[in-house]
Amino acid sequence: FTSSTSFTSSTSFTSSISFTSSISFTSSTSFTSFTSSPPPPHSLPPSPLVWGDESLCAGRSSFSAQQHVDAVPGSLKCSHQLFCLVLSLEFYTYSFNLELSDGKRSIDDINDRDLENLLVDDTHGIIYCFIPKVACSNWKKVMFVLKQGEPYRDPMSIADDLIDPTDKHLTFLKSFPRTEMMAKLKHYTKFLFVRDPFVRIISAYRDKLQRTNKYFYDNFGRNILRRYGNQSDPPRSLDEAFASGLSPSFHNFIQYLVDPKTENSGPFEPHWRQMHRLCHPCHIHYDFIGHQETLQDEAEQLLKLLMLQDDIKFPLAYVNMTSSVSMWDWFRTVPVEDRRKLYKLYESDFRLFGYRKPDEFLDG
Repeated sequence: FTSSTSFTSSTSFTSSISFTSSISFTSSTSFTSFTSSPPPPHSLPPSPLVWGDESLCAGRSSFSAQQHVDAVPGSLKCSHQLFCLVLSLEFYTYSFNLELSDGKRSIDDINDRDLENLLVDDTHGIIYCFIPKVACSNWKKVMFVLKQGEPYRDPMSIADDLIDPTDKHLTFLKSFPRTEMMAKLKHYTKFLFVRDPFVRIISAYRDKLQRTNKYFYDNFGRNILRRYGNQSDPPRSLDEAFASGLSPSFHNFIQYLVDPKTENSGPFEPHWRQMHRLCHPCHIHYDFIGHQETLQDEAEQLLKLLMLQDDIKFPLAYVNMTSSVSMWDWFRTVPVEDRRKLYKLYESDFRLFGYRKPDEFLDG
């Protein structure tokens, strides 16, 4: 730490333990970022970040990085007098507010259903908000391991059916009484991982609509074909659709997303719901926000922060086929006007989580 108003998180702590981060804060009201190495190949680099545009959240004090021990539950407190680095999301009050469509202004206004993406590990005092298409399966496995202990030290040894589709072996924050939920949110270490919003949309389309997925075809694909794919009577079953080579195009999917009727009919399906609407960063003070683009490094940093690096290893990430190199291939079929509507729909995610506005896709 260099002062109370600025620090560079790539510097080592004065102990035998050191770790780095891909962010830096320069003052209480302005932020910059850097990476210690070039951006990973084929990925759209995060914007000069921050942790985002703090002006989007009302009623918050300055974004700050704090060095203290008491913010971390007793079982996680740093040994050897090492300061715990706790990145608190405390948003500076600006005149510009993020007016959420549901009108919720504080955590007390959020109902239990809106907190359904928050997982709890009481043993270690951790809360994780999972976002579909942002390494959430691997993080769920980590949470399962932390909850179960032996014999599941290796997250990759966890069968997928133990965490999907019902996640019945995991503990959800919403399962606790309201007063206990609020106490855990106040005292536990809270984290989430985010991803470039456009890349996440492509990944959701590829996984849920382009590939054979009965649930998503029955509940979304068939309707998208009817409304935007010029199919007055789309195949009634996934097998029929697959046999006839019919599936919603990426442009059809974008048309569905930007159609006001879609959002007016209810919340988006979680795989393409806005990230801030899944995890509510304007109302929940997260201690750590990681990025899919630097997942492996930041996962290791988080486990060090939690003093769990010797107990569990984050699963190695596979090479992701959804990348910025291929984004042009996806968006060239989407008219510029629809691209702009899509950005507007996810603008808060871009700004809150520090991703640059993709002008190259929006300028025509």
